[in-house]
Amino acid sequence: MKKDYDLLIIGGGSAGLTAARFARQLELSVALVEKGRLGGDCTWSGCVPSKTLLKAAKQAHAIRDAARFGISSSEPIVDFKSVMGRVASVVQEVYESESPDVLQAEGIDVIQGAARFINDKTVAMDGKQISARRFLLCTGARPFVPPIEGLADVDYLTYETVWNLEKLPPRLTVIGGGPIGCELAQAFCRLGSSVTLVEGADRIMLQDEPEAADLVAKRLAEDGVDLRVGDTVQRVEKTSTGVRLVLAEGGEVEADSVLVSVGRRPMVEGLGLDEANVAHDRGGIQVNRNLRTSQKNIFAAGDCTGGYQFTHYAGYQGFMAVRNAFLPLNKRSVLENVPWATFTDPEVARAGLSESQAQERHGGKVQISTWRMNQTDRWLTEGDSPGFLKVVYLPNGKLLGATIVASRAGEMIQEWALALNQGLKLSHMAESMHIYPAYSMASQQLASKLRVDQLLSGAMGKFVRKYARMMR
Repeated sequence: MKKDYDLLIIGGGSAGLTAARFARQLELSVALVEKGRLGGDCTWSGCVPSKTLLKAAKQAHAIRDAARFGISSSEPIVDFKSVMGRVASVVQEVYESESPDVLQAEGIDVIQGAARFINDKTVAMDGKQISARRFLLCTGARPFVPPIEGLADVDYLTYETVWNLEKLPPRLTVIGGGPIGCELAQAFCRLGSSVTLVEGADRIMLQDEPEAADLVAKRLAEDGVDLRVGDTVQRVEKTSTGVRLVLAEGGEVEADSVLVSVGRRPMVEGLGLDEANVAHDRGGIQVNRNLRTSQKNIFAAGDCTGGYQFTHYAGYQGFMAVRNAFLPLNKRSVLENVPWATFTDPEVARAGLSESQAQERHGGKVQISTWRMNQTDRWLTEGDSPGFLKVVYLPNGKLLGATIVASRAGEMIQEWALALNQGLKLSHMAESMHIYPAYSMASQQLASKLRVDQLLSGAMGKFVRKYARMMR
């Protein structure tokens, strides 16, 4: 029986867009169904607007901090409406490359609306049925809102709605110390808000190395963020001047706005997954290592599967889902280690295993080496805040993971991610020439030191030194 399409994709975020465009390169007939706006969280409420806001905040901070570079400093005048106007314009510019008209011109049928499975081979929408050879679910995730007493009675913000602000909140309380919470707390603080960040755990940024989180916490405090770690919001109350947050440890915080940032939940409701017999739960759509669901013709990719929630990972999975659905020799597409970065100042980036994860797998064989960024000349010329490069490896030089805290950590981590992906050793990193005085010189400095120390240790070291003396 002839199908309407080779591939029908539900969800037009990073995963869906990447999948649709690759499918067209394979000359497949493709429909992309989106009930909201194409681009997903990344374009409209995540990566693009947040990094644009962070840039404005960094400029404001640079004006305050100029005196230490011999330039007169002052308190910046922040036109918040203009700041948000620039955020909106950048979002729009990114969106122009992924709009329905652009995709239609590429041969992708864009269908606006909500699709629901009526069986494993057909979806219904707007009273019409559409069939396809393969389906790909890329429905993403939404902000998780915890059941805090009184929270529903106030106009709280999430990463989706914060971009609707027209005025800078004089007092902002951020609930949650993950990447989104820390980035936005620092941004609003530097733009002039009085910011309090409440985190229930004993530190912020739980997915990163403790020493990395400590440096970011110190910088946030220096910027003026009031950090309340190891405490939780017990109750939220309206007041005549705004909002009062009552904390579990007995303290209170007065705020004009509350930003809830405690994680995201996969969007699996309303898709008719039961009708299609696609296994799922609150944690997301269940897939195998090749992104195939419990139905062999239905795949899922990105945040809706409940794994790492990063735009680059969603795009990778969207591509791989199409590859595995239509090409032979399926390839594993649910990855154990995915590189990421948090774009605070300083940035924190990681690839591979953390120290604790490596020790769980390899025990006492794990070795650690740390290179302080103030040992790298570019750090000195830039006058940056403290940072480091930390590498986790085995005695034979096999790399297990790397964490970087630095102004350009998100760029510096790329070569470590590549090295881990290709199974390279520290010796390969030491032999690769780096540009001076780039930040990435720290990578070569650390790797070279470890390589020389290894070469000159033990019996090998004695032989090398003796040989060198003989060649005088």
